[in-house]
Amino acid sequence: MPQGSTIESEHSPRPNAIRRPQAIVVQCQAFWAAVQFLTRVPTPTRPISESQHEGPRLQLATIYFPLVGALIGLATGTVIWLASCAWPIWLAVSLGLVVEALLTGALHEDALADCCDALGGGWTRTDVLRILDDSRLGTYGVLGLAFALFLRAGALASLDASLLLPAVVASAAIGRWAMVLAMAWLAPLPDRPSLTQQTGRQTLGVHVFWGACTALAGSLPLAFQSPWRFGLSIAVVLAVTAWFVSYLRRRIGGTTGDAVGAVCYVSQIVVLLCCSLRWPWQ
Repeated sequence: MPQGSTIESEHSPRPNAIRRPQAIVVQCQAFWAAVQFLTRVPTPTRPISESQHEGPRLQLATIYFPLVGALIGLATGTVIWLASCAWPIWLAVSLGLVVEALLTGALHEDALADCCDALGGGWTRTDVLRILDDSRLGTYGVLGLAFALFLRAGALASLDASLLLPAVVASAAIGRWAMVLAMAWLAPLPDRPSLTQQTGRQTLGVHVFWGACTALAGSLPLAFQSPWRFGLSIAVVLAVTAWFVSYLRRRIGGTTGDAVGAVCYVSQIVVLLCCSLRWPWQ
């Protein structure tokens, strides 16, 4: 081999050196895709579309759902904590929930209301899917969303001051992880193409595992401060998610975007209720 070829091969980039930056770029794109999917925050990457080519990017993005949720919870909890220094706690909680709705575009609130409308008002699978496609809100949707907001606001207002920020961040992270869990346990309906349908179709156990790791990272302050509340929250969220997935399987045979969003919001309420729980001797 000529000497020049030897020198060139010695200084040529190794395959691992090339793959490492590419892997970092892919992970960053997946994180920003999760931000786009869950919030209204502008991102430096291209917008998510319903193209079939979005499957791999959305599949990897599910790993970062709990992390994005933790950041949303951090913003909500910070607003509540700062506002509580100037106003009563009920008003501070209201301001925090308003800021979160603006940050997320009320994504999960809308999903919960639609899901309550469809599952409450639909007798058959066809009825449920037809109501899900209707943008108008009925009695079940209004009542379901109102009760959910009251429960969440009440739980937030009753939290100890030391638990406020850890509980809000943990509830947001665990709630988004419950979305990934629901999509892994039950496949999306094949006859309803959507972004969630593409994401859920690709969700595997490995994404649930790594999502759990990011959810744990966001829940560490709560786990250290009140281990029994953290453990109870995980147990109840798992039970509620498993029951709801089983219910969806019986009613419509799969998941939808609204159902997954409802799982997230209900899981957040469950965590906050567990964190605000008081034993008789306390």
